[in-house]
Amino acid sequence: MRFDVFADLEYTAQTAGTLILNIHALRTPTQNVISEAFTIEPYLKAEELVGLHGENRLVRFEIPEPGPIKISYKATVDNACKLVDLANVEETPVHQLPVEVLQYLNPSRYCQSDKLFRLANNMFGYIQNPFEKVNYLVDWIFYNVQYLSGSTNSQTSAYDTVTQQQGVCRDFAHLGIALCRALTIPARYFTGYAYKLYPADFHACFEAYLGGEWILFDATRLAPLNSMIKIATGRDAADSAIANIFGDIYFDRMAVNCKLADEGFSPFYYQPKATQGISYI
Repeated sequence: MRFDVFADLEYTAQTAGTLILNIHALRTPTQNVISEAFTIEPYLKAEELVGLHGENRLVRFEIPEPGPIKISYKATVDNACKLVDLANVEETPVHQLPVEVLQYLNPSRYCQSDKLFRLANNMFGYIQNPFEKVNYLVDWIFYNVQYLSGSTNSQTSAYDTVTQQQGVCRDFAHLGIALCRALTIPARYFTGYAYKLYPADFHACFEAYLGGEWILFDATRLAPLNSMIKIATGRDAADSAIANIFGDIYFDRMAVNCKLADEGFSPFYYQPKATQGISYI
């Protein structure tokens, strides 16, 4: 299914500095970037930096002097996802996990799975099917954490979200990741563009490693699972930040959107007793 995505960002530089942006649609075996355009006003030379394992496409550029900076990214992307039958999936023992997956079992800056071990296992440890286990914990987040814009900041962690019971999409994702890791299920952060997301913005959710596949989950339920255009994955938001700023540079405004470029889209969400998961690569 094809989608048109765009992101306009504006900054004001008080001094010279450097910006590293993470807004380009990822190129993967199931996500084809048909066309794209990236501009900076005033013109500045930029370089693309691709993650070692293809987890992101960064753009780095130097800002030589103070002044306003306008960034625009537009792309047409053809993405494909598949339904994976997980009705009889079994938990993968740690000794059988691929080496590149092991890092997603560990606590990270925003996902303190070690602090949530007892909570996760008391609430969800009895569930045998790992897909059902993750689906249950995602439902629990949806019903027990209030989605409240502006309620958290860049310091808010999964542990904070459990205690405050409020947050935005990145907080919902971090909590899902932390609970999965506490249950010995590898999980990673997913950021992207999302069709039907309102208000339009960059969106965060997470993937859990089940049955040899990365399966997508979204505890906010704000967008269809098959509408996501992947930008990046990582251990948490620290690995997948939309922008990293070096210097006295201030963010002013942002506009983001994802529009359908094909016909026949049928939105997909998990049901309470779902047996099939959505997988992106």
